[in-house]
Amino acid sequence: MNQIDLPKLFNLEEKRREAKFTNGFYQKDILSVDQFDRESLSYIFTRTGEMAEMAEMIGACDLLAGYTLACVFYEPSTRTSASFIAAMERLGGRTIPITQGIQYSSVSKGESLVDTMLTLEKYCDVIVLRHPEIGSAATAAKYCSVPIINAGDGAGEHPTQALLDLFTIRKELGRIDGLRVAMVGDLRYGRTVHSLTKLLMSYDVSLRFVSPETLRLPLTLMNNLINQGIDVRESDKVENVIADVDVLYVTRIQKERFTDLAQYEEVKDFFEITTDLMAQAREEMIVMHPLPRVGEIHYNVDKDPRAAYFRQVHNGMLVRMALLAAVLGQA
Repeated sequence: MNQIDLPKLFNLEEKRREAKFTNGFYQKDILSVDQFDRESLSYIFTRTGEMAEMAEMIGACDLLAGYTLACVFYEPSTRTSASFIAAMERLGGRTIPITQGIQYSSVSKGESLVDTMLTLEKYCDVIVLRHPEIGSAATAAKYCSVPIINAGDGAGEHPTQALLDLFTIRKELGRIDGLRVAMVGDLRYGRTVHSLTKLLMSYDVSLRFVSPETLRLPLTLMNNLINQGIDVRESDKVENVIADVDVLYVTRIQKERFTDLAQYEEVKDFFEITTDLMAQAREEMIVMHPLPRVGEIHYNVDKDPRAAYFRQVHNGMLVRMALLAAVLGQA
C-alpha cells in the first residue's frame, strides 16, 4: 500500500497552526476584568484598532482560518452571541453556535455544565460561555483544556462588554483619565456596571452612581472604590448629574434578576433619558448603553450625535476580534 504524504496532501506546512505572538493572552481564560491592567488594556486596544482598519479596508481575513469557536449561551442573547460569531467569522474561523434551544439538549437530561464543556472542547479551540450562575465560567475553566471566555455569569461579570465599553469611551472622547462617568439604572444586578467600574479603577476618573435605593451598587465594590481614593458620589436622580458628566452609561432594570415582581414594577420606569433631559447635558459628552433597552432611553434620543450606543455595538465586534486573535496566539 502506498504511503500517503499527509503534509503534501493537505498543504500542512503552509497552514500549520502555531502561535505567532507571545502576548500574555495566548491560551488564557478570560474570566474577569481583574486580569487586565493598563498595559494589557493598551495591548488589546491597539490590536482592536488594527482590526477596525482591516474590517474597513477588506471586510474579513483568514487570520483564524482552521480555528473553531463554540458559542454556548444558557441565557438569551442577541448582541453578545452575534458579536462573537461575527468576530470569529470575519477572521476566517468557524463557529458552533449553541445559542437557542439549549433547554432541549443534554442539559435537559441532567448533564452538568462541566460535562457539557468537556464534550464541546473536543470540537473547538475556544469556548465563549454565558450562564446564569456567578462563577460558572471559572468552574468551566477549571476543567477545560481550551480557553473559556466569560460572556456573562449571572449578576457577576461581563468582561468583554467592559472592554468594549472602555474602548468606546477612549475612541469617542480621546482619553479616559480625567473623565467623569455616571452609571445609571440597575447597579445592584448589572454585571456590565460591575465590570466597567472595576476597569475604571485603573484610571484617574470620577464616578457617579444613579439608582433607586434598592438597586444601589454592591457595598463591597463601593468600599473598594472609596479605599482606592476615587471620587464617588451617589444619587437617585439623573438630573443631579447629567450637566457635569462626560459619559452617561445607562442600563435597563433587569426584570429577570428579581424574585419579587412587585419590586420590579416599583422601579422599572425609574429613569428615562429624553431629549429634554439631554438638553441639560454638555456638548462634549456621550450616552452609552450595553443594550437591550426597554424604554429607559427614548428613541428620539438616537438622533443626537452624543448617542454612542450603536457605535458601541460595532466596537464590540472589533474588540472581540482582537481578543479571540490574542487568545489563539494570532495577534
